[in-house]
This record gives sequence, C-alpha cells and structure tokens, in this order.
Amino acid sequence: MDLTIYTTFLPHTDPDASLAFYRDVLGFEVRTDVGYGGMRWITVGPENQPGTSICLCPPHADPGITEDERRTIAEMMAKGTYATLVLATKDIDGLFDRLQATEAEVIQEPTDQPYGVRDCAFRDPAGNHIRINQVS
Repeated sequence: MDLTIYTTFLPHTDPDASLAFYRDVLGFEVRTDVGYGGMRWITVGPENQPGTSICLCPPHADPGITEDERRTIAEMMAKGTYATLVLATKDIDGLFDRLQATEAEVIQEPTDQPYGVRDCAFRDPAGNHIRINQVS
C-alpha cells in the first residue's frame, strides 16, 4: 500500500489572520482560496512539497454539528486544545526567533525534550497548537 498525507484540515476563526500567519509568517504558498456562503477555505502548503497541504477551514461549516457542538469547538479552540499541527525544520532557533518577532503566541521556547526531540510551540491566530520539531 502506498499512502501519503495529502491534505489535513485546521479550523480558523479569522481567514485573513490565518492567511497572514501561514503565508507571511511561516512562508507557505497559497494553493486555493475559496469562499462560499459567507465562509472561506484556504489551502496552503510548503513550496517544495506540492503534494502536502493544510486546508484552513471554518469550524462551523459542517451542517451536521449541533449548536452545543459548535460551542464546544469554539471553547476548545480558544483554549488551544481542539487541533494540533506538528511541523519540522532544520533551524528551530532561527524559526523561533522569526515567529517570536511576530504576534504569534509562544507556548514553549525551543527545548530539548527528555524523549529525544528538540521542539518549540506556538498558537496560530485561531488558537491551534503548532509544534515545531528540529530535524537533521
């Protein structure tokens, strides 16, 4: 079986703020930007990885969720416990400095974890937990 990760979804609460974070701060390219019914889906990804994308989507777009579920999702997003994305870079300290110079909320500075990973963490404009691992 030959599987790859093609697209993952992250919720946004403000499409313009999310677009600015993923495009201007992280340097991802915009692949699509689609509006429908007052909502907006923005697909971004690393320039050198055309087969891997993140779709920034409205968390309330699914008509099958209830108002209670919408409220729970909004509460979890506000606390940063609804969605997590793990990225990787060869220069975690340089990327951390670049992110810290923006309005991105720092959760954890670069740290050597006892389980063998050096990483840091931020929250994106919607509150999503973004972890960044150091790779060789």
